[in-house]
Amino acid sequence: MKLLQIDSSILGDASASRQLTREVVATLQAADPDLELTYRDLSKDVTVHLSGATFAAKGTPAEKRNLAQKLEVELNEAILNEFLAADVIVLGAPMYNFTVPTQLKAWIDQICVAGVTFSYSDKGPEGLAKGKRVVIVSTTGGKHAGGPTGIAHEDYLKVLFGFLGITEIEVVRADGLNYGPEAKEAGFAAARSRIGSLTSAAALV
Repeated sequence: MKLLQIDSSILGDASASRQLTREVVATLQAADPDLELTYRDLSKDVTVHLSGATFAAKGTPAEKRNLAQKLEVELNEAILNEFLAADVIVLGAPMYNFTVPTQLKAWIDQICVAGVTFSYSDKGPEGLAKGKRVVIVSTTGGKHAGGPTGIAHEDYLKVLFGFLGITEIEVVRADGLNYGPEAKEAGFAAARSRIGSLTSAAALV
């Protein structure tokens, strides 16, 4: 079984989401020591944002691509193949300005590929990435889940992965982290309680 860990925070060791994704992965590995881990740090990798140049690179025959196009296509393919190969995705998703970090959005644009992870027909859209499980590690300074200010964060990610055909989507949430020490402690405690429920074998796809 393959586990893909994605971190997107720009805060390095000071990141709450990174701390919690590590704890989620450690918990899942303890439940299944044979998990094969792939890790991608979106704040350090050269994350390519979707552009006209992206489509030009993909549309250029491999033997005619220049170096920039070659590197972009290779990164695109690596990101997509990591996602396709994963059985479980642990996704660090801090909230920046009511939505996900731009690095995470760039990753999402690389895994949403018509004919590969979703398709359209006369019956409507169909997700092609079925059979996976996503654990979203959501961290916020305020409290936004379930409200209008959370729509472009957790709700967006749930809709996105649902569109790709993924039905097993869970959220590990630490919120209110900027409301003071007590609220921060309570936010981490709630997240760790949720992480504790991931230890059973039934929690793994």
